[in-house]
Amino acid sequence: MSNPLTPRLPHFAAKAKRVVFLFMHGAPSQVDTFDPKPALSRLHGTPYKGDVEQVGSNGRSVGHLMQSAFEFRRHGQSGLEISSLFPRTARFADDLCVIRSMYTDTAAHASGCLQMNTGSVLIGKPSLGAWLSYGLGSQQENLPSFVVMTDPRGGPIGSASNWTAGYMPASYQGTLFRSTGVPLLDLATPPGTSDRAQRHSLDLLERLNRQHLQSHPGDSELVARINSYELAYRMQTTAAEVVDVSREDAKTQEMYGLNHKLTADFGRKCLIARRLLENGVRFVQLYSGGGHIEDTWDGHNDCITNHRLHAGETDQPIAALLADLKRTGLWDETLVIWGGEFGRTPTSEGVGKPGRDHDSYGFSMWLSGAGVKGGQAIGATDELGFKAVEERAHISDLHATVLHLLGLDHTRLIYFYQGLNQRLTGVRGNVIQKALA
Repeated sequence: MSNPLTPRLPHFAAKAKRVVFLFMHGAPSQVDTFDPKPALSRLHGTPYKGDVEQVGSNGRSVGHLMQSAFEFRRHGQSGLEISSLFPRTARFADDLCVIRSMYTDTAAHASGCLQMNTGSVLIGKPSLGAWLSYGLGSQQENLPSFVVMTDPRGGPIGSASNWTAGYMPASYQGTLFRSTGVPLLDLATPPGTSDRAQRHSLDLLERLNRQHLQSHPGDSELVARINSYELAYRMQTTAAEVVDVSREDAKTQEMYGLNHKLTADFGRKCLIARRLLENGVRFVQLYSGGGHIEDTWDGHNDCITNHRLHAGETDQPIAALLADLKRTGLWDETLVIWGGEFGRTPTSEGVGKPGRDHDSYGFSMWLSGAGVKGGQAIGATDELGFKAVEERAHISDLHATVLHLLGLDHTRLIYFYQGLNQRLTGVRGNVIQKALA
């Protein structure tokens, strides 16, 4: 029985070896973060007169235009414009490649998260992290190749469907870590059990499972279960050490904001992410925002207060992570992705109500790190920030670009299932060439 996570060579040489995806669950507003729109200030409070009649998953009517409450300034030698929500992240403006022309096929959170993570609005497709594990294997044996950490307020809508292996062997699925305490529930050795007794038990269990596998060849769930027992045994020491951020000096903990209530959780996740990456984990996904509505970036009622809170929780930790990747030498081999499942409208949900609805027609994401050409904005939305109009980039294009940065050709990374060669990008997808260094 071969290990499905055996390291494999990429299709071509690439700088990026690992990925951290900073997922802003709930959909941050592009016109309040990375896509300045002066026209909104000029037209603030006036009815929207464009061709979009309804927005959001519930088909709500488009409201009145609403200017951003946050000032945009140029940063770095590149002069990249970033809002006051991200003063610390803005210090890395020359490292950020902002794609301002993203669009997706859905304005509902559940299907939006699924499409951003799996390339499809339908449940059951392998996630991006699973595709990377399938294509490249694992870099080490004592930790999972793909780790996910959610928000303490709740996971994303769709839960584990967002980090599933889908129709692939279950070994490629994401492993959910907790950012505090024991990283995995039921990982510790039962009290009174010696290492020798545990080893004998695992060896017996493996022999029985392998005998069972002989009568059920091709059962990926059983293969994954056999491998998971051994991985869990090795992780009992390794995983606990990796998530133990007390091993970091006081200066590093302060840099990530671990000593402040606002930034402590996301800061801890970002610090653990750095420790996971330097220990060989291939793909780490961190969620900001959990549960529903205002506990996420879903600022329907008051986008101003909502975004000020969630940006405040994440700005310092993100900047610390970027700085730490550079300090530790991980920067040159790590790709960083920032974004949510879609964007938000440049209109308010009613006169005087500072909320913004869902916008799948145009939104912003950014890439940084290995192989990325920073200090630039690619594409554009219209004058108001509603729809992508220049160099439009679908999620499949983003996925094709991410795979390319890790040395994988999205047209060649295939998995045969149901009589077809399946791809993360489906039947479309083009590498965003301008994003490449």
